[in-house]
Amino acid sequence: MNGIIPLWKERGMTSHDCVFKLRKILHTKKVGHTGTLDPEVEGVLPICIGRATKLAEYVTDEGKVYVAEITLGKSTTTEDATGETVATKELAEISAEELQAALTKLTGKITQIPPMFSAVKVNGKKLYEYARAGIEVERPSRQVDIYSLVRLDGVSPLTESNPTFKLEISCGKGTYIRTLAVMIGELLGYPAHMSKLERTRSGFFKKEDCLTLAEIDEKMQANDTDFLYPLEKGIESMAKLEIDEEIHAKVLNGVLLPKSLFQTVENEPRVALIFQEKLTAIYKPHPEKQDLFKPEKVIELQQA
Repeated sequence: MNGIIPLWKERGMTSHDCVFKLRKILHTKKVGHTGTLDPEVEGVLPICIGRATKLAEYVTDEGKVYVAEITLGKSTTTEDATGETVATKELAEISAEELQAALTKLTGKITQIPPMFSAVKVNGKKLYEYARAGIEVERPSRQVDIYSLVRLDGVSPLTESNPTFKLEISCGKGTYIRTLAVMIGELLGYPAHMSKLERTRSGFFKKEDCLTLAEIDEKMQANDTDFLYPLEKGIESMAKLEIDEEIHAKVLNGVLLPKSLFQTVENEPRVALIFQEKLTAIYKPHPEKQDLFKPEKVIELQQA
């Protein structure tokens, strides 16, 4: 079994739980997810099966869309609703214009420091392991892309009795929405946390494309695998090059190819090689030999 499944991860499960359950449902060991979702977050989680696991990093690199609820006036240890309260502050009225000004400021390239309760590794240990032991460590900052921030719940002002607003966030990989919530609060002069989160899009997959674990299980029992997208879906935004039978045979053996073959796509960081509408391999410019391209990954298996 090879392909990509757009899974709807339900609240209360880790991404690893989903992989573990799918291995049982699909009766296959080669299952990998594309970017972790916290247990209390539900949403789109593309799952790579079989040879598609080689494409997981490219699927993960694609943009994401989230719908978050952000609450002002209270911050927590985890930056979301599961943590202990760190600070509170009574809300004076915040107009829709003030909120919009803060959102505009945080659109584009921004610098984030990952939360202590996250899976980012520092000195070989995950940050949440330090956090659980009560140890604060210096975290490396990272630049992330925020493509758009759109308020979804109208234009009413935020007040002590109405401190929560709903936001659609379109962003690049590695963005911490919890941290973004805190940053919005800081610009407005208040402690803040993310009170709810749903991922509505991940790369090429939207909420309406997804199935739950129970729905996939039901289909498998009926011998129906129409939920499986072809490998080519995982490289939808990648530059592509159609190859002939002679080149195809070379590619299966991982042979270096002349740069002249890649004239139509020569400025691309990587190129998907397609033979008879199927993904064969991914090639990239050779780091030392300027007139050659080398395989980054050979996806198609050679027929014995």
